[in-house]
Amino acid sequence: MEFTVQQIADLLQGTVEGDKTIKVSTLAKIEEAQPGALAFLSNPKYEPYLYTTQASAVIVSDRLELRKTVSAALIRVSDPYSSFSTLLQYYQTALLASKTGVEEPSFIGANSQIGENHYRGAFSYIGTNCKIGENVRIFPQVYIGDNVEIGDNTTIFAGAKLYTNTVVGSNCTIHAGAVLGSDGFGWAPQPDGSYKAVPQIGNVVLEDDISIGANTTIDCATMGSTIVRQGAKIDNLVQLAHNVEIGQNTVIASQSGISGSSKIGKNCVIAGQVGIVGHITIADRTTIGAQSGVSKSVKESDTIIQGSPAFDYKQNLRAITVFRKLPELQRDLELLKEKA
Repeated sequence: MEFTVQQIADLLQGTVEGDKTIKVSTLAKIEEAQPGALAFLSNPKYEPYLYTTQASAVIVSDRLELRKTVSAALIRVSDPYSSFSTLLQYYQTALLASKTGVEEPSFIGANSQIGENHYRGAFSYIGTNCKIGENVRIFPQVYIGDNVEIGDNTTIFAGAKLYTNTVVGSNCTIHAGAVLGSDGFGWAPQPDGSYKAVPQIGNVVLEDDISIGANTTIDCATMGSTIVRQGAKIDNLVQLAHNVEIGQNTVIASQSGISGSSKIGKNCVIAGQVGIVGHITIADRTTIGAQSGVSKSVKESDTIIQGSPAFDYKQNLRAITVFRKLPELQRDLELLKEKA
């Protein structure tokens, strides 16, 4: 695909500084770009590359004051990072739109319906009584169990697995290897010390505009539903246990795990390698720092916590400062004991 600088500026509602007719056909980092590429400058520390880049065009802030001559055409916008993200989204959408039709072998079960302009990759499997919307992209080796519902414009990448009764909304992305609807970790201890499986008969529900990362697993509910609310973004290698509820527009980074029946509020930020115990609630707009262990509910909104066990972020920083000084404090204490 090839576009002129002016066409891109029109798409981003920006203005052009330089040759409007220059054509670009690829996207690249500003420090690596070659002729024919479009780059962007958002972080000020990369500004030196603006004066040396070989990119044909660069998206920059409309507030940037040039210190040297720039050979590339400039597309000035209010927010270069957001504008470049928008461009990437258009680019990805165009690539996905090129995937249409049905590759063989693939399978679709009895009484299943799928909308127009869809794509089914080779070795994909769709069970019985499924309802799948329009413009859905199902890549090779995807498994979709019986009675699954999928909304319009959703993409499911290679090797993802959607168990029976899973519900996925519109405009969702499920990346490779993700598993939705596997059994929750339910085991009843027996008098002889063994464990008996507790049947998990619920399902998983994803609302609209959700992204699920590669190799993330979301367990079905014991009863009812494990729910991910609209706009939530889940990174790779995340575990959501049975009956968990993730609030609207919450983001969860890689290697985090949330135990059964915990409820996470709206617009929360959960950093990498966070562990959250079961049966607690996290208030709206809570931020949880990396490698934290959350053992009790967070009741107040707009809270920032960190540590294991997690507590107030600023108090945690002070505690870390003291912890680093413990050897010195111990030495001072021993000296005081000797003088006593």
